[in-house]
Amino acid sequence: MLSDPDFSDLISKFDKSGMSAFTRNFVEDLRTSMNIVVEVEQDRDWSGVLCLGMGGSGAGGLFLKSLADDYGGLPFVVWTDYGVPSWWGPDWLVIATSYSGDTEETIDGVREVLSLGGSVVGICSGGEMQKLLSEEVGSICLNVPSGQMPRSAFGHILGTQLSACWALGILKRPDSEEISQMLDRLSKYSHDADLSHNSGMPASLSRSLLGRELGIVSPTCLGPAAYRFCCQLNENSAKFARSTEIPEMNHNEIVAWTSDSSKGRAMLVFSCDDIHPRNRARIDWVLENVGANPTWIIECEGKSLLERLLYAAHITDWVSIGLAVLMEKDPTEMPAIVSLKSHLSRI
Repeated sequence: MLSDPDFSDLISKFDKSGMSAFTRNFVEDLRTSMNIVVEVEQDRDWSGVLCLGMGGSGAGGLFLKSLADDYGGLPFVVWTDYGVPSWWGPDWLVIATSYSGDTEETIDGVREVLSLGGSVVGICSGGEMQKLLSEEVGSICLNVPSGQMPRSAFGHILGTQLSACWALGILKRPDSEEISQMLDRLSKYSHDADLSHNSGMPASLSRSLLGRELGIVSPTCLGPAAYRFCCQLNENSAKFARSTEIPEMNHNEIVAWTSDSSKGRAMLVFSCDDIHPRNRARIDWVLENVGANPTWIIECEGKSLLERLLYAAHITDWVSIGLAVLMEKDPTEMPAIVSLKSHLSRI
């Protein structure tokens, strides 16, 4: 392993399926999907929204929940299992996301919802979900482009989920100028973060995290981006990581972080403007008292919570790719998941 490897060379050698190329398209994927026309009438007469989805397809539900908690008028609940929770009823809208359209847990939930007279907004690239929803009155299927890993299609997925929520009126749509300016800023951040420059925060962070277990700490509002980063490290980098939120982790996990057991671990902290001042004080205390080496803080840029979440998600995607190629791993390969699906198909 070179002491100061060139990421362009590593990506060319190990990123066989083009994860970095898909990552470069993130902002344009968002731009396209945020501008699709969703032909539904506004409907706010729901008790809440249940988001079904797994893995890369399901991450968007957590982002929607965070936005709804911040400024929405309805509760959003994320469900990552078979079926639906026992309390669910047809007065709850269901947003079901499966990139392939064939995710068995999500399809199981969609079938149960439809059998009980519920309404589903499905987001997929085809598959069984499209077949199920094409036959249902009161439900709709929104298609995203196929041909990539679900976790690399996050721009398509989340942008389409947002477009559906905006069209239904269950989340407030920013005005067109706000969206355009946000995406222009994200484009600049994306360019600066690209590993092909062999410099910048994602490149430095990737190098410093090599060989270390990582704990990711965030305020609750940024928790979805922290959790998604953890999952991206698991899949792209085959690396153990965990995420936790302030203030909850201040009531338990800081004891472990301030003990000898934290040696050899790295900590990354997400922060942003407009968080509760007491949580800002908590983050300051953590940074001063935790002995993890290295400890990084990422100030998530943006004029809104949506922009900050998108910034955090995209910048850390580059980190997960950087770690993968530093370990001489193709960030798209996931043999364990392929093996598990093969096992389940025989049962």
